[in-house]
Amino acid sequence: MSVRLAHGIGDPPADRPVAAVVALGANLGARAGTLAAAVSALQRLPLTTEVRVSEPIETVAVTLAGADETAPRYLNAVALLQTRLAPSTLLHELHRIEADHGRVRRERWGDRTLDLDLIVYGDVRIDDERLTVPHPRAHEREFVLAPWLQIDPDAEIPGRGRVDALLVALRGDGS
Repeated sequence: MSVRLAHGIGDPPADRPVAAVVALGANLGARAGTLAAAVSALQRLPLTTEVRVSEPIETVAVTLAGADETAPRYLNAVALLQTRLAPSTLLHELHRIEADHGRVRRERWGDRTLDLDLIVYGDVRIDDERLTVPHPRAHEREFVLAPWLQIDPDAEIPGRGRVDALLVALRGDGS
C-alpha cells in the first residue's frame, strides 16, 4: 500500500504521541561526540518525549557497490521517541540536525558526519518523493536492526515483520 504524504512542514501536530524510530550513523569526524550531540538535539525537539537510544555499534561502510572495508567505519545507533510532530516535520528536523553537524549531501551513500534516517513512524506507511516510511531498506540493514533490538525486543517494521526475525534471516545463521 502506498500513501502520498499529505502534509507539509507546517503540519498540525498529531492528536497523540506516535512512536518513531530514527537510525543514527556517522563515519567522519568525532563520531561518538556527534552521535551524542544528535541524541541531545532529538531530546530537545518540540512535541517529542521519551527519547531512548541504543548503545552505538561500529560497522563497515556500505556504499552503492556494497561493503567498503577501506572507507572509514561507522558508528551506528537507533533512537526510539514519542512525538506529536508530523512525519514531514520530523524529517525536516532530522535534516536540520544533520546540517547543524556539517552534513553535506554530495553523493548517495557517501561518507558523512551525521546521517539521521526516519525508519518507522508508528504504523504509518508513506511513499512520497521526499519520504518513505517504513524505510525501504531498514529490513536489510544489520546496523539498524541490531541496535533497535537492543532497546525494543518486541520491535516490528510494519509490512515486514518482527525485527528479531528479520535480523536472524539477514544473518542467515541465527546469531
